Amino acid sequence: MAVRTAERIASQAPTTRTRIPRPVVPPDLRLSDNPAAAVLRSATTGPVFRDKTARATGLSIATVNRQVSALLTAGLLRERADLTASGAVGRPRVPFEVDIDTAGTLGVHIGAASTRIVVADLRGRILGGLTIATPQTGQEFAVKTVAHSAKSFLQRWYRRTPLWVGVAIGGRVDPTTGVVDHPKLGWHAAPVGAVFSEVLGLPISVAPHVEAMAAAELLLPGVSQESADTPDQASALHGSSLYFYVRETAGISVTLDGRVHTPSSGPGSIAHLPTGSDVECQCGRRGCLEATVGDRALHARAVGRGIIPAHNGKASSNIGDLYRAAVRGSEPAQELLAERATVLGRTVALVRDMLNPDRVVLGGQAFTTYRPGLAHVARAFNEATVLPPTDIRVTGYASKVQEFAAVVTSLSALYADPLAALRRLQA
Repeated sequence: MAVRTAERIASQAPTTRTRIPRPVVPPDLRLSDNPAAAVLRSATTGPVFRDKTARATGLSIATVNRQVSALLTAGLLRERADLTASGAVGRPRVPFEVDIDTAGTLGVHIGAASTRIVVADLRGRILGGLTIATPQTGQEFAVKTVAHSAKSFLQRWYRRTPLWVGVAIGGRVDPTTGVVDHPKLGWHAAPVGAVFSEVLGLPISVAPHVEAMAAAELLLPGVSQESADTPDQASALHGSSLYFYVRETAGISVTLDGRVHTPSSGPGSIAHLPTGSDVECQCGRRGCLEATVGDRALHARAVGRGIIPAHNGKASSNIGDLYRAAVRGSEPAQELLAERATVLGRTVALVRDMLNPDRVVLGGQAFTTYRPGLAHVARAFNEATVLPPTDIRVTGYASKVQEFAAVVTSLSALYADPLAALRRLQA
């Protein structure tokens, strides 16, 4: 069965050796109501029976049977005859699940300082990854370097058929063309989608990374490191969520009734929200959010205050040295991180009060790496907000939030309409 499944998918998908340019496909960051998508989604957490899927999705048993048959033929699902109940009277009930052994996707998160490349199975679970420094010298060289690094890493997984590539990146993204403007990297109209398509010969989707992180909360709740802290998909279908991200950059995304809001002109920006600090920003003003709370800016202040050295041995120090100093008991390090957490709490309260969402999710290493800082975030939020308490939580993806943003971008077309996505592979 596994061999036949591999042959089916291999016949439908290109190999990276052919280097056939494939289309840039806009990511579909939502909980799809497509019947095949609903059935596929029901099987992402493990083996499931058809009648249970019908109850969970609201589809008729006949519709579920048709979609299961089509997805089995396509090679995205597999039956688990070994789990059939023994001694049952009449036609045996055979559960099915997502085939996690044959196909996979490639996800790439291009950050301002580092790039993470991962391979995932069709449930969204990361199988392996590689981190490289994001090239800082020229966008053409940088994009091609990252694409070829991704290709080399994907070739390690020669036993697995690659179906799609997903790139998550900051800045402004045209999802239709995969063209990116990234001020921090100095990229203008960078043809990310076209270059990756040419190098890898696979369909590719490119998404703004904060929108993709919000989509991971929707589409991949079962694979988070702390899944109990993640709302289920049924609750995500109703109401609104605000996703607030801070690491090197800062950004927000809004989810409405199971769909990530994707403005046609690109995501909005909170990088220059005033915080009241005296930190100088590249824009010429003082106190801008990103210049106050971003990792690079915080590291520079830590070095300037003598909290950590500029160089640690032969290598330059980094933000991790500040976190480690705080954990080891350095009061100046703890105070600096508490200052940032207080600014974050006030800013989250400001944005939350403007939008008044039903839920707030905090993501990025500024929230997840130094857990004692969360108490300062909460205190500042409660002091600054003028609205009643709300459902506010930290993402369950912790330090892997960027990786899962890339993974969900690579899976979004398959999860929105799996049979149409495979037809696109055949075209």
